[in-house]
Amino acid sequence: MKVRQLFVVGSIVILVAIVAASLLWPGILWSLIIVIPLIGLGISDIMQTKHAIRRNFPVVGHGRYLLESIRPEIMQYFVETDTEGKPIDRLMRSMVYRRAKNVIDTVPFGTQLDVYQPGYEWLNHSMYAGKIKHADDPRVKVGGSECKQPYLASLLNISAMSFGSLSENAVLAMNKGAKMGNFAHNTGEGGISPYHLEPGGDLIWQIGTGYFGCRAADGGFDPNKYIERATLPNVKMIELKISQGAKPGHGGILPSNKNTPEIAAIRAVEPYTTVDSPPSHSAFSDAEGMLHFIKQLRDLSGGKPVGFKLCIGIKREFIEICEAMIKTGIKPDYIAIDGGEGGTGAAPVEFSNSLGMPLLDGLAFAVDTLRGYNLKKDIRIVASGKIISSFHIARAMAIGADLVYSARAMMMAVGCIQALQCNTNTCPVGVATQDRELMKGLDIQDKSVRMYNFHKKTMHILSELISATGVKSHRDFNRSHVNLRIDNTRIMSYDQLYPIVEEGAYIGKTVEDILQEIRVRTLSKVN
Repeated sequence: MKVRQLFVVGSIVILVAIVAASLLWPGILWSLIIVIPLIGLGISDIMQTKHAIRRNFPVVGHGRYLLESIRPEIMQYFVETDTEGKPIDRLMRSMVYRRAKNVIDTVPFGTQLDVYQPGYEWLNHSMYAGKIKHADDPRVKVGGSECKQPYLASLLNISAMSFGSLSENAVLAMNKGAKMGNFAHNTGEGGISPYHLEPGGDLIWQIGTGYFGCRAADGGFDPNKYIERATLPNVKMIELKISQGAKPGHGGILPSNKNTPEIAAIRAVEPYTTVDSPPSHSAFSDAEGMLHFIKQLRDLSGGKPVGFKLCIGIKREFIEICEAMIKTGIKPDYIAIDGGEGGTGAAPVEFSNSLGMPLLDGLAFAVDTLRGYNLKKDIRIVASGKIISSFHIARAMAIGADLVYSARAMMMAVGCIQALQCNTNTCPVGVATQDRELMKGLDIQDKSVRMYNFHKKTMHILSELISATGVKSHRDFNRSHVNLRIDNTRIMSYDQLYPIVEEGAYIGKTVEDILQEIRVRTLSKVN
């Protein structure tokens, strides 16, 4: 007998049995309080047509959806090892939590990593380590010759996450922690909210294709609204977002039901209307146009540092940007390179998994191209994409980054438990949700201190790594310091994996010649 048939027959038998038994024991009728709702649920399951499991297995079929709903928690807490969790493994998560709480973060009994497994990486240390004293948080000056208000940035800063994707409490905690630790907080493309401004931390205002915060009625760029925000004292740098690693080449939609009056005011749009963020900018359509727009943004801001952020895609397009810099003489103050491994709560699976160059490859390409055009010395490079530990910072700097952004580590510092509910508005710890009841669980004062602790401890460990390698400064890290295990017997340093391009080597060459050189270098690594 099939389960559905068994349910029907069983329901009839149970009801008849209860009625019959009530003649001798009336109290048994109280069992109908449980039985009738279960039978009603089973009938509803049989009648519905959307779920075959419930239709064929009434009542008990719900167990499948229950188990599926708690699968992430079962995997995270009972199945995965410390080094297997995705996207961030438990080893890294625990490190962030311990540093944020300012408790012991050392590990017992040696590494859990398989050091003979392909993909294992390490830094070269020096016999003469620790001879030089380093500041725990050295600063990097961002701002070229055309910049009138350069900014001394920390090596580690909060990556772009908008209010809306994060709760107001999370934004307040992050910015308050940034204020305490003297590092910068990127607003994300959703505009500058009151929660970014209230604590008084340094801001990097990111402007995306929707121009939120400086948006005209037709969806384009409004210079007057831009001036109002760009000249705020908290705003230290402005960042033009071309693409992000989590969803390169993909715009977004703010649904009308989420476009509340508060969000609308921050983004300079009409409330309760659907707002599109197109895949590309309307203010320019080519490399030269982008550079002229960057100059406009810098001039209107009073000379603050202006840069752009992108995930490397078609290499020719980045080369064309460099050629346009040479032609126009206009240079951004910095370029943020995002990796395809970037995180988001709003990307199709195909975009997250299969679009955009990973950080290390994109970073090496961008740095080498700038060097080839003799531009690197004038432009700071920011690296972003799954940067969690001090080693990740050192590795990025060895390739050529001047400073880094981190998003997911900062989220974990203020309480994220990697519940993987960023896109459902049900974040259980109140970080990535607009549900005010869930938001109440995030104590701003406590989490701001944790944010400060994580940054301080991570920068201190970075200083110790610098000392261990024997270099005088983070600026002296280079690709020869980092090693990658290819297989059991082959090891390659990063200067072999990513051969450095000499300054000015591309000047006078055609784009096709440069692309051919890149192909030759790539083939030489394979062989």
